[in-house]
Amino acid sequence: MIQSIDYYAVAPLLVLALTAALVLLLDAFLPRGRHVRSALGAITLAGTFAALAVVASQAMRAGGPLKTFCVPEGLLASAGAAVGGAVPGGAGAGGAAVGGAVPGGGAASLIGPAVGPVDAVSCSFVVDDFALIFAGLALAAGIVVVLLSAAELSCGDIPVGEWYFLLLCTLTGAVALPASRDLIMLVVALELASLPVFALAALRRYDGRGSEAAIKLFLVSVVSTAVMLFGVSLLYGTTGTVYLDRMASRLRAGVLQPFGPGAGGGSAVAGGADTAYGSSPEITHALPAVVTVAAVLVLAGFAFKIAAVPFHSWAGDVYQGSPVPVAALLSVVSKAAGFAGLILILVTALGSQTDTWVPLIAIIAALTMTAGNLLALRQYQAVRLLAWSSVAQSGYILAPLGVRNDEAANASIAYLVFYAAMNLGAFAVVTLVSRRRGGGELDDYRGLVFHNPAAGLALAFFLICLAGLPPGLAGLFAKIVVFREVVDGGGGWLAVVMAVNTVIGLYYYVAWTVRILTPAPVPVPTGGVTGTATGTGDRDVRTSRTGWAGRTGWAGRTGWAGRTGWAGRTGWVPAAVAVVLAVGAALAFSAAPQLVFDLVPAH
Repeated sequence: MIQSIDYYAVAPLLVLALTAALVLLLDAFLPRGRHVRSALGAITLAGTFAALAVVASQAMRAGGPLKTFCVPEGLLASAGAAVGGAVPGGAGAGGAAVGGAVPGGGAASLIGPAVGPVDAVSCSFVVDDFALIFAGLALAAGIVVVLLSAAELSCGDIPVGEWYFLLLCTLTGAVALPASRDLIMLVVALELASLPVFALAALRRYDGRGSEAAIKLFLVSVVSTAVMLFGVSLLYGTTGTVYLDRMASRLRAGVLQPFGPGAGGGSAVAGGADTAYGSSPEITHALPAVVTVAAVLVLAGFAFKIAAVPFHSWAGDVYQGSPVPVAALLSVVSKAAGFAGLILILVTALGSQTDTWVPLIAIIAALTMTAGNLLALRQYQAVRLLAWSSVAQSGYILAPLGVRNDEAANASIAYLVFYAAMNLGAFAVVTLVSRRRGGGELDDYRGLVFHNPAAGLALAFFLICLAGLPPGLAGLFAKIVVFREVVDGGGGWLAVVMAVNTVIGLYYYVAWTVRILTPAPVPVPTGGVTGTATGTGDRDVRTSRTGWAGRTGWAGRTGWAGRTGWAGRTGWVPAAVAVVLAVGAALAFSAAPQLVFDLVPAH
């Protein structure tokens, strides 16, 4: 049997993969130069837009989900006949794992008969509403990251072709993951979205902090993948299938029921023969505990990916040491891919095991938002503060999954969409400010609104949105959706924890906003050296050479008005476009939040 491939279903992946190959080939054969660097960025941006257009066309088409890489019906039928010949009424799709007189036995595993509806054909790749919204989110965020990358690469100290190639590979994995419907493809897509980020973090030459960030991210990812694969192997071993829909059906039907002599009225082994499966009656009595262990291991593996407590300690150093576009990629694209995989595993495959994972998710969500907010309170560096803020936001996204509510996943997806627009906008403005020397501290943003009103007001708006305060109604609507689902699901204590953490988060968001709106220090003469003083007891005293008006400062040669600054020839235009796109999205979500709610798939 040969599987048929629906090329329209995988068209976004093909577009991204072909663009990545084209970029790498052009970079290898074209001479180095500023024009080539710009051309490679334009090709990458065009490929991402093209993939997003294909996703949009898939969303607008009529009919059911697109499916491909499906197991042929004839193969399923022959497998069922081969192993279920002596099973009364049990030679259905999937067959029986062991032949024998097992009444009603139709499950291809050692855990007993499977009951409940299962699709006649299981597919590895399904493009449904869930996959489309995550693919659209990843590609829209990818467009912003490509623009920020163009600003970062204008310095010339990062290999351009390799950067865009790795970025496109990450986007390919992020688009493939939400459409994955078997364990193998899910793991492969997750690693494709994760592995290129290691190299992106360390691509800048002679950057020790970038290398350190890449090593930490690599070690954390390797451990998380190993833990998750152990859990995945246990799930496959107990259910006998890699397909999520069949796994869910078999877990609902028989994993909690002992299977063997005296259970179900039949023998586990055909004719009672002494075969390799003769020990199955003893093994299956422990299967419920095995499934619990598998669920915990898979949850731990994904907790690494989304920086959830207690697997969050890598976030601050990795975000700070990486280039700002990589930090933005980690905070939105990688996080969205991690949540897509987590929702697929928990809701689709382990939906019958909510007694195991719902309490764990609730506790992890509470700890994650609390730890993230408390750590963010102590930060004086902008990217590091956004890193711990991103950890806290992961807790808010997890919270709806910590209650027994059919609409919980919808609330998490809606919050993720709101969060993506706000956080990408904040990173876009940080990219602009970081292009001036020494622009990473929060105090470097003091008076930003007076020196560049557009950037200052944009950053203040994004921070207010993240805090959930008016006029940042996007963040307010996102938190209301999560609060409503948590309360409706009976998670009163979790709602209280969220309320307390929302108040904690207000402090550092508002404190940063106040710095933006506070006038910058003014130069005063101090014994022949021009210094700065605020008149407000500010702990920082700067010389004009590194201050806002110095040679390398706000209006200096490499500052906002310099050759590589806001009004320079390179760097500022793509970053400014990214800010405009993020502001437009945040304003649209604030004025019409129903746009997001209409996109969320119905379960």
